[in-house]
Amino acid sequence: MPARGVLYVHSCPAAVCPHIEWALARVLGVSVNMQWRSQPIEPATYRAECQWRGKPGTASELANALRTWGMLRFEVTEEPSHGVDGERIAHVPGLGVHRSTMSANGDVLISEGRIRNLLGSARDSQELSHGLDKLLGTEWDTELEPYRLAGEGSPATFLHQAG
Repeated sequence: MPARGVLYVHSCPAAVCPHIEWALARVLGVSVNMQWRSQPIEPATYRAECQWRGKPGTASELANALRTWGMLRFEVTEEPSHGVDGERIAHVPGLGVHRSTMSANGDVLISEGRIRNLLGSARDSQELSHGLDKLLGTEWDTELEPYRLAGEGSPATFLHQAG
């Protein structure tokens, strides 16, 4: 069963928009022509979103192709598929990339090992709270939320991986 997900490019300079489409085309093996709209949160940048279909692991490949441009704000999700957890990968300038495993309903999943490691290393409740925020990607969500709200109702492009 193929994987599917959504790519949100929350902010991208105009000169980089065609490069984003070319990078996505290389990953998906199909021509990509996204519907770019101005980003009111950050003047002189554009936003676009696309729904994609491909093999499991495509979200990671898309994120890897886009993180080359450090000025981009983007999120790419992959829904869970047979035998594969879902994921959300977010990129914010200055913060870099954050990857979260996602449940079918969109909740962030944190592995037992990561929780035990945090419990074993946190010296007090403040460190525990900070560690949980880091595992959950709170800093990325805080930064991206205004961009998400500005993009509600935007048109989406549908892409299917070749092959």
